[in-house]
Amino acid sequence: MEVRPHRIINRKATKEIQVGKVKVGGNAPISVQSMTNTLTTDIKGTINQIKSLENAGADIVRVSCPDEASTKSLKAIVKEVSVPIVADIHFHYKRAIEAAEMGASCLRINPGNIGDNKRVLEVIKAAKNHNCSIRVGVNAGSLDKELLEKYKEPCPDALVESAENNIKLLEDNDFFNFKISVKSSDIFLTVKAYRKLSKICNYPLHLGVTEAGGLFTGSIKSSIGIGQLLMEGIGDTIRVSLSSDPVDEIKAGFEILKSLGIRSRGVNIISCPSCARQAFPVIETVKILEQRLSHIKKPINLSIIGCVVNGPGEAAQTEIGLTGGGQDNNLLYLSGIPHTKVPSSKIIDKVVKLVEEKTKD
Repeated sequence: MEVRPHRIINRKATKEIQVGKVKVGGNAPISVQSMTNTLTTDIKGTINQIKSLENAGADIVRVSCPDEASTKSLKAIVKEVSVPIVADIHFHYKRAIEAAEMGASCLRINPGNIGDNKRVLEVIKAAKNHNCSIRVGVNAGSLDKELLEKYKEPCPDALVESAENNIKLLEDNDFFNFKISVKSSDIFLTVKAYRKLSKICNYPLHLGVTEAGGLFTGSIKSSIGIGQLLMEGIGDTIRVSLSSDPVDEIKAGFEILKSLGIRSRGVNIISCPSCARQAFPVIETVKILEQRLSHIKKPINLSIIGCVVNGPGEAAQTEIGLTGGGQDNNLLYLSGIPHTKVPSSKIIDKVVKLVEEKTKD
């Protein structure tokens, strides 16, 4: 049983591009990205981190290429992982050329620091020769000097004009396999820039609130910014930028998509905040269930409610539901139908077993 969202999101139809084996834009699913924080020259460590991101559900992973040794390392890294690798390029356009030669699926370039148009043309040539896509990554913290002089400060118009300038440069050189981002650490600036850009271009948009902060604050800021745009039908791929384990970025990204009914992965736990009516320790139970069920990849809805006020109603909307009952008589539901009574001490093991059985391939 999968409950349909009450409101249908009408996603804007954009041009479909290819990032390695992953389609972005068009009718393709909204992809979830993250970025490694290992030294790229630590080939084994970077491969291990990418594999952990793959296991968490990452569709695309970005790797920083600050020097020639890092870009040279890409060749070995790309061979050992399944997801497309995006090479993150700043300042040195030659790193983009090297990354394309080493097997990167996409080159992320920042218009504010990549250099003059001649250098960008060299990057375009390398992307064409090696079947790479490009992400034009405009960032409020590193805008072109000319635009900062014109607008005095980062603003939606400045971010969008930077994007437009680079779109024209790519198009004038017969390159169309690209996506765009106009990120800021300010939610209002980010949302306004993406809205403006979405109205005037048809290329896929990479969403994100850049430098959003730690796990807690960053997830909230990103959920507001990314979620608002997704609800308006804007966005084709997302990255939640957190000062945390990159795996947390993937988890947060899927939670945003899951909460909007856009894309589901793993267990969706509906649980109450608990109160004096709770018949079992709800908060601790949910915390343990999240850990014990983190390996589940198939979508499934689970409700864990402490008492009978909302328990039966939530259970009617989920594949597996648990409602707290007096005298240790908690009631377990399957697809909304009462199934069996479970003592509080057995809740976790019973629920984990049922979820694993229902999601077995």
